[in-house]
Amino acid sequence: MNTGAPWPSVDDAEQRVLAMQTKLHRWAVSEPDRRFDDLHNLVYDPAFLVVAWSRVRVNKGARTAGVDGIAPAKVTDPAGWLDGIREDLKARRFCPDRVRERMIPKRGGKLRRLGIPTAADRVVQASLKLVMEPIFEADFKPCSYGFRPKRRAQDAIAEIHYLGSPSRNYEWVFEADIKACFDEIDHRALMERVAARISDKRILALVRAFLASGLLTEAGANRATFTGTPQGGILSPLLANIALSVLDEHFARKWAALGPDWTRAKLIRQGVPAMRLVRYADDFVVMVRGTRADAEELWNELPGVLEPIGLRLSVEKSGACHIGEGFDFLGFRIQRRSWQGRTGKKAVYTWPSKRSLNAIIGKVRTLTRRARHRTLADLLAAINPVMRGWCSYFRHGVSKRTFCYLDHFAWWRIVGWLRKRHLGLNWQTIHRRYLPGWEIRDGRTEMFRPRAETVTRYRYRGAQIPTPWATA
Repeated sequence: MNTGAPWPSVDDAEQRVLAMQTKLHRWAVSEPDRRFDDLHNLVYDPAFLVVAWSRVRVNKGARTAGVDGIAPAKVTDPAGWLDGIREDLKARRFCPDRVRERMIPKRGGKLRRLGIPTAADRVVQASLKLVMEPIFEADFKPCSYGFRPKRRAQDAIAEIHYLGSPSRNYEWVFEADIKACFDEIDHRALMERVAARISDKRILALVRAFLASGLLTEAGANRATFTGTPQGGILSPLLANIALSVLDEHFARKWAALGPDWTRAKLIRQGVPAMRLVRYADDFVVMVRGTRADAEELWNELPGVLEPIGLRLSVEKSGACHIGEGFDFLGFRIQRRSWQGRTGKKAVYTWPSKRSLNAIIGKVRTLTRRARHRTLADLLAAINPVMRGWCSYFRHGVSKRTFCYLDHFAWWRIVGWLRKRHLGLNWQTIHRRYLPGWEIRDGRTEMFRPRAETVTRYRYRGAQIPTPWATA
């Protein structure tokens, strides 16, 4: 690429970046042992920086500043600002700043640490990701679904549905949770895996600098980072997937050791256990076709796989169960039970878990508190996207009854808000003004009705999910 070119438009930059990414991905696929050199010039290429900036400035956290106090949304001269970043990268004097710590609540009263990089660091990380992702996507296994292009949580649920069906009979499940994954990844082990594909020392030094950039705590103290990759950084999900690929590769080797299809089927009939991993970032399950003892044996096997990268299983959140008992994964409740309407037959059902339902009920309850909004239109503008997004995520499960329950709860919460907000109005007036046809409406703004959400079956795509660069 012409690194001396002026700043291109976003559309031109997107085309140029896609063309280069396609080449990188094609080379990585055709040469599995290739180590890529001379990639640093792409990181500060105008097209890559423009695309990186275009993604950072529309990101959900664009109004949040790092330790320098500059939020991406507040940058008034992007061209001049990017010029400075490009010159620093080109001269190899760019040095990442500390990330700003922000603690956010988790379920169960615990806290999760987020690391908020500076705006300049976000742009460089986004550019690094544009360069590195096509290369490592060539090596990632199909069993990994989290934070990867064109893959989503529903693909992981569909694979569990496929494997757990009676015809395939992977009936034992080892649910696993990695303890503080983003905080405990070993830097040396991670960099060894990155260096296995990238030999450009400038790229490796930049990645290493981001890992060791340090942390500014909420109390104002500086803290060094010897392990982990900040959760909240643009590059962190890719680095976590690179580290956690040790799991994917381990189970891929176990699967390949069973031989070709006909040999594998014969061994399974003879009682040899077969295991399939389904992973979404640091959440994963192992589907086992065998016995409970085979699933329990993973307690002894997995720590040896995770230890080289500095990770460990959470004893409280991991364990084996039968798919007939059911388990929660990615917000869904998954269970094999009798097929409704077909005597003697069983099928795998998925629906929103109780925890997911309680979470959305809690959000609706919070949003419909009396003093939170001034008008009904404001309330509907806040609550509609929340319910619509939740229903869109779960619409591929057996969710109709749950949607109707949410619809009933939200409808009465909004009606209760109206009655408290307008104490001087009787029910007939409220009904005439805000509930025509029993639909809640304020002018052109109408309540989203979860009960009207269409429930559809998600198409299982298996290993045939293309990357953006394979189809370009």
